Amino acid sequence: MVYHFKPETARSGVAGTLGVLLGADGGKTHPYIASHIFARGRETGRDLADAVHFIASLHGRHPGVVELARDGSTDGAARAWLDAAAEGFVEERAYLTRIVVAAGPLPSTAGQAESEAAVVGQRHALEMLARSERVGCALGAAIALVFDWRPIRAVLDAAAQRFGVVLTPPALPSPRQTLGVAEETESAAVERAIVFGAQQLLVQHRGLWDLLEARASARIGT
Repeated sequence: MVYHFKPETARSGVAGTLGVLLGADGGKTHPYIASHIFARGRETGRDLADAVHFIASLHGRHPGVVELARDGSTDGAARAWLDAAAEGFVEERAYLTRIVVAAGPLPSTAGQAESEAAVVGQRHALEMLARSERVGCALGAAIALVFDWRPIRAVLDAAAQRFGVVLTPPALPSPRQTLGVAEETESAAVERAIVFGAQQLLVQHRGLWDLLEARASARIGT
């Protein structure tokens, strides 16, 4: 399920800004991840396999964005939410791993070395965000990841069904809980940092979807 922000849940402030960001730059709006990957006929299996391998390269390692953000957090409310999100990602990574194993080898695609280098750069950028000493930046990245995991989850669930993996329910905090932790910030500076962290995480995700789309195009006719 992809969560859509509603006016009554994100009217103003940092929550409203995050809603605008996710509506404009979240995975649900990228043509490839939102629809094209599901509509390529016989190529869909290879596309899904490619996607889960690269999602695992970006988010399948521990510690990830949420754990790194939690380790640097001293705020009580944010820390509680980060603890819950970290627990959820243990289950999400396990699910992702099962799907990757079932999907088999990474599909052969021209420019593999360049693709791997691009994801390494994206992973490094996310780690830098999650380790940021700017108060609120890492939290913003973690919040955006939890929200943007929903379109990712749509891809994972489609791959699970394609490759015979039992579907598991999502394990991450609810949208309401996630918005709540963003709304508990106490200063404009922290709010700006949250928005910056969220924005930068979405930039890296858009880069991943662009990469997957380019790889899918490169496999046409191979």
